[in-house]
Amino acid sequence: MNKQTPLFKKNLFAVTLMLSSMALYSCTKEPEPDVETPAVTTTIVTGVYVLNEGLFNSNNASLTRFNFEDSTLEKKCFYTANHRGLGDTGSDLAIYGSKMYIVVNVSSQVEVVNTSTCKSLKQIPFFDGNKPRQPRKVAFYGTNAFVCNFDGTVAVIDTTSLEITKLITVGRNPDGITAAYGKIWVSNSGGLNFPNYDDTISVIDPLTLTEEKKITAGPNPYTILPDKHGEMYLISRGNYDDLKSRLQIVDVASGTLKHTFTDFEALNFTIAGDTAWVYNYDWTSQSSSILMLNVKTEDIITRNFITDGTSIKTVYGIKADPISKLIYITDALDFGSNGKVYAFDYKGKLKFEFSAGISPANVAFVDRKITAMP
Repeated sequence: MNKQTPLFKKNLFAVTLMLSSMALYSCTKEPEPDVETPAVTTTIVTGVYVLNEGLFNSNNASLTRFNFEDSTLEKKCFYTANHRGLGDTGSDLAIYGSKMYIVVNVSSQVEVVNTSTCKSLKQIPFFDGNKPRQPRKVAFYGTNAFVCNFDGTVAVIDTTSLEITKLITVGRNPDGITAAYGKIWVSNSGGLNFPNYDDTISVIDPLTLTEEKKITAGPNPYTILPDKHGEMYLISRGNYDDLKSRLQIVDVASGTLKHTFTDFEALNFTIAGDTAWVYNYDWTSQSSSILMLNVKTEDIITRNFITDGTSIKTVYGIKADPISKLIYITDALDFGSNGKVYAFDYKGKLKFEFSAGISPANVAFVDRKITAMP
């Protein structure tokens, strides 16, 4: 029997120690690197502006603001901030960035104000010499605002300098405008040429600032808005007699009128997601109606949007807020006294209401982004 030498014992101990260390290391889990949880940014609606049209030739258009954060209502916030009125017949308002654009038709002005303070940044006159252009509606693309005017032009406003940089000739008496599918869409009503209405939609390239083509629609086209499925929805108001006001669909790819809904009359509408809310006012029966339409399937969801018995006397404006998922409906009542604004949820139930000015017609939402840290 061979005896183990001291050197052999020493080497055996070293090897055993090394193997034990390797086994212990292999059983130890490596620490995982720290993973940062990204901040979450959400958008909330903090308030709503309402442009009150006022009475024609009465110089009493006004702006109402309802602030959700402290539940304050300012019925004449533009007057309070600027110590003067807006002018005659407010026809549109829209918020773009930190500025709000207020279109005043008869006074032929566009007021640009600070959205937070209502302070006027600039009053832009719309005149051809001494002749008023009569601006109607506003839309935005890139660094420009596009305003359609009853004189047959679309004015291009640089949103930084607030100067009119170009006038684009379109059809007669354009009365609706929107930016969608990389183009500016303008509905040419011909409304000042009764009974010889226009029936076209001008398509403007917002980069070259030129009219590319005209699309034939129904007579007297008005509001035009996009869905998410390659189509434009518009109101063609007819002749207020045997040709009724209808909702129509234009196919963007082909540039042709695709469909006219003939089983209901429509004065105006709004779209959010795949739903359109369409209203009509029957001047004979003096009754208001609001229906819901699926713009994806083009089927009527319900002919009676309001489900809780709330009565709208004279529906005069409608706007969907996709963030809060509320539908705002304005009521002009008798057109002489202050109107009202109602906010409904998507199920047609009233959430709240507030008073506005004379003939409230247009609504814009003030939103704010909030970032929550992990």
